[in-house]
Amino acid sequence: MPPPSPSSPRTCFRPILALVLAGLAIQGHADPPPPALQGLWLMGQSLCEGSESLPLVTTTPSPWGNWMFQRGVRTWASGSWAARPEGRPAGDFVLVPLRASMNGGTGETIANGLADHLKATLPGAASQPGQDPHYLVAYAGQGGRGIEELSIADQSADPRTPQVKQHGGGYYATSLDDARRAVVQAKARGQDFAITALVWMQGEANGGPTGGVVPCRWEAELPAPKGQEWYRDRLVSYRKQWSDDLRAITGQAGEIPLFTYQTLGAAGHAQLMAADLEPHLYMVGPHYMVPSAINSRYANRHGDGIHLAADGERWYGEQIAKVVRRVLIEKEDWQPLRPKRAALEEGRTSVRVEFTVPRPPLVLDETCLPRQQSTAGKPGTFSSLAGFQLRNQSGAVIALEAAKLSSATQVRLKLAAPLPPGDQIKVSYGVPYFGAVGRITAVRLIPTVEGQPATTELVVAPEGSLISLRLAEGTCYIANQAPAAAATRAPIRDLREEDGKIVIRIENRELRNQVPFLEGQTLVAHRAFSYGNLRDSDPEKAVYAFGDRGYGTRAGQPYPLWNWCVLFNSFLVDELSP
Repeated sequence: MPPPSPSSPRTCFRPILALVLAGLAIQGHADPPPPALQGLWLMGQSLCEGSESLPLVTTTPSPWGNWMFQRGVRTWASGSWAARPEGRPAGDFVLVPLRASMNGGTGETIANGLADHLKATLPGAASQPGQDPHYLVAYAGQGGRGIEELSIADQSADPRTPQVKQHGGGYYATSLDDARRAVVQAKARGQDFAITALVWMQGEANGGPTGGVVPCRWEAELPAPKGQEWYRDRLVSYRKQWSDDLRAITGQAGEIPLFTYQTLGAAGHAQLMAADLEPHLYMVGPHYMVPSAINSRYANRHGDGIHLAADGERWYGEQIAKVVRRVLIEKEDWQPLRPKRAALEEGRTSVRVEFTVPRPPLVLDETCLPRQQSTAGKPGTFSSLAGFQLRNQSGAVIALEAAKLSSATQVRLKLAAPLPPGDQIKVSYGVPYFGAVGRITAVRLIPTVEGQPATTELVVAPEGSLISLRLAEGTCYIANQAPAAAATRAPIRDLREEDGKIVIRIENRELRNQVPFLEGQTLVAHRAFSYGNLRDSDPEKAVYAFGDRGYGTRAGQPYPLWNWCVLFNSFLVDELSP
C-alpha cells in the first residue's frame, strides 16, 4: 500500500452561496433565508444501518426537534417497493420526531447523535429546540453491499448476484425518492427543503481477501495500490453524481459535501485518498474507538465484532456532526489526525513521526482504550506498541522499546536496537492485540442449561506481566496462537480468578469457525477493531452520554469527542531528520 499523502491542506474556495443554500448560514442578513427543514442523507452498509446495534439507547424522541419519516430512518426495505420506491405509500413519509427503532436485528443508527449534536451546537438561537432549522435524517442502504450495488449502477439487481443477495436493489433510487418525498413534506408545511450533508459509511464489502479491493462480486480482486485508486475514483464520482441528482430534486445550488468515516482495510486508505483528491469530500476519522457489537444483546444472543454497539452508533454520529459543523459553519480547513512526516533521528535509534493534529496536543491514551502492544519475544520489546509498527524493506518487523510524545504534534518511537546502515523502514498504525494472557491448563465443558447457550470455561495460567481483561469499554476477544487450521477466537463472556489462575467463560456458538480451544494453547487478547492509542485533545462536548448499562463501566459518562489517528500502512520513514 502506498504511504498516505501529506496533510494536503485544502485551498479551494468554498462558495458562501453554497453554505447559505445548505441552510447553514444562519445570520439574519442571509438572503434567501436558510430552509427550515434540512436533510442529512446517509448511505452505506451494516454500520450505517445499525446492524446488531442493540438494545437501543435513544428511546425517546429528539429533544432538539429533529425528524425522520414515519417509516423510520431506514427508508429502504426489501419487498414490493424495493426497486420501485415511488410506489411506497405517501403515509409512510409524514414527518415524526427522530428516534431509534428496532427492526429485527437492526437498531440504533448514527441518526440521533448526528442530527441532535449538529442542532445543539449551531451558533446562537439556532441551537434552541424550537428554532429553525431542524434536520431530517434518511438512510437508504443495506448491510453487506458494495459501492456499485449502492450506486446508480444498482448491481444488486444483476443476475450474476448470488441469490441470497438479490433483495430487489433500488438503494440509490430510494435515496432520490426520499428527497422527493421530503420536498413534498416541506411544501405542505410551508417550508423549503435542502440537503445539508451526505454521509458515507461503506467500504468493508469491497475489501479483498489479500488486502486489495474487489470492485464487485464477480470481478477479481485488484491489488493495492491499484484497487485503492479504483475505489478512490469511484467514491469521488459517486459523491458528484449523488449531489447532482439530489440537487436536481431539491433545487438547491452548490455542491453537497460528503463526509465519510474510515473503514478498516484497503478501502479505508482509499477513502482518505478520496478526501485528498475531492474538495467536497471529507474524512471524519476512524471508528475504532467506539464499542463493538460484541457487547450488544438481542434475541438471546450477542452481536458480531464487525458491527457497533448502540452507544457506538450514537457516539460516532456526534463525531460526524462535529466535523460537519466545523466545515460548513466554521469554515475550518478540516483534516483528521494523520501522519505528515516520519524520519530517523541521529544515531538511527529512534523514529520521529510528525502529525497533522486537529486540536493539539497529542495524547497517548491508555485509559480510554487498553494499551496496544504485541511482544517481540525479548522482554521489554514489542513488535507493535500504541498501534505503531515498523518494518524494513524485507518486511521484517523492527522491535520497539517505547512510544512517547516528543512534542504537541510528534511521537518518538524508540527502537530496541540501532537500525543497520542501509536499511529503509516504513511505519504503520493499527493493530488489534493488546497483550498475552497465558497458557490454557484446563478446558471445562459446562453442562447446558435449557434456554441458554452452551458454554466452555478455559482455565488459564498467567504468563509474564498480567494484563487487565476487564475493560471500561466492555468485553474483548481471546485468541489462540495455533496454525491456521486450528486458529480460533471468541469473546469473553465471564471472567473470574480461581487459585491464582484466570477462568474465562465463552459461548461455544461464538467460536470462530467452530474451532475449539485446546489445553496447552497460549492465549492473547485483542479488540474487535485494529486500533492505536494516539488521539488529540479536542474539547468538544457531547450532547449524549453512554446509555447501555449492560457492559463496561462508562454508563452516564458523556461520549469523548477526541479525534483519533487514522489507520495507515507503510508510511515511508525518511533517512534522517533535518
